[in-house]
Amino acid sequence: MPDSTKYLTKEKYKDLEQELAELKTVRRKEVAQSLEYARSLGDLSENAEYQEARELQATIEDRIAQIENTLKMAEIVNNTHGESIGMGSVVTLEKEGAKGPQKFTIVGSDEVSTLEGKISNLSPLGSALIGKTKGDLVTVKTPKGSTSYRVVSVA
Repeated sequence: MPDSTKYLTKEKYKDLEQELAELKTVRRKEVAQSLEYARSLGDLSENAEYQEARELQATIEDRIAQIENTLKMAEIVNNTHGESIGMGSVVTLEKEGAKGPQKFTIVGSDEVSTLEGKISNLSPLGSALIGKTKGDLVTVKTPKGSTSYRVVSVA
């Protein structure tokens, strides 16, 4: 069975808890009111408002289940400040042939954000970096070919 652990930072865990509370209280109540209003319009078989409210309800319930599952399987990671790269590490890399260094944070797949430099521990680059230390050369195989990176620093 594959590892189903969800690696989350404390911040992401709190964000998910807040989103879950919002969905369970505010959003569920809004959808219930929408459904009640739509029912009052009469024939449900041709009632677009009712169908839309039901679809929104299903979407919200799916998201609630997804968040609850993520929180249940979550393992909080702290930014590791060791010498080797692990979950939560902030890594500065020099890509072979690139003009300057790039900074990445190794995060779980639920927190990936390329705009913020957050890469998944399961991505080709993230998985290649795990366990490496400052000065190591890492070669990553991607669909476009192999790319090499030198680890400049680990924080």
